Amino acid sequence: MSSKSDVKLIDSKGKRLDGRKPDELRKIKIEAGVLHRAEGSCYLEWGGNKVLAAVYGPREALPRHTQNPLRAIVNARYNMAAFSVEDRKRPGPDRRSVEISKVISEALEKVILTDKFPRASIDVSIEVLDAEAGTRCAGLTAAGVALADAGIPMKDIPVACAAGKIDGKVVLDLGKEEDNFGDADLPVAISPRTGEILLLQMDGHLTLEEFDEAFDLAVKGCHIVSDIQKKAIEDKYKAVVEVE
Repeated sequence: MSSKSDVKLIDSKGKRLDGRKPDELRKIKIEAGVLHRAEGSCYLEWGGNKVLAAVYGPREALPRHTQNPLRAIVNARYNMAAFSVEDRKRPGPDRRSVEISKVISEALEKVILTDKFPRASIDVSIEVLDAEAGTRCAGLTAAGVALADAGIPMKDIPVACAAGKIDGKVVLDLGKEEDNFGDADLPVAISPRTGEILLLQMDGHLTLEEFDEAFDLAVKGCHIVSDIQKKAIEDKYKAVVEVE
């Protein structure tokens, strides 16, 4: 099994294992409205990640003691399928899934106009079908498209992207080996229109200068992914108009 010391993640020409430049994203594909029994849905491929997101609601929050008389509650459920990783994952929620579900719920609450739906719940299901690296960013990004597809009123469509450090260099959008053997990972979610930070986490060690560089790079990535989100939504409704 490889150790961190014998894995070269970036070569002398500045190219990464998959041939990307330090500031280059993996290939991203987003499709809106893929499920017919959900209010809104999204299928997303980001590098080796394959993610499906579905939105149900707003609907009456049950059990009733969970209701908030002033606003809707947002329940995001992030789950990795047992077959999504090489070593088969034990089915059901684990500590990591519970933590990611919580931070995604809190991020989505900041952009959804929850005060328009008192006593209601907005349920967001995020299923990771194939995992490579950066699944929380992929999941939140897919959830943003699914919410827009459902017509949920929002201040903006939330988007996420990560940066990190490999072999002492700050790079955008870590791949699998970079995530496993790199020095740090910095997932960031923002509201692209206002720049408000919706999620910010860090794993590993960065100096203050490296943190600033990684944060700026992640925000730049968020804006690129945001354009892909908007195009996916536009493409869905263009197809509807063409059919009609």
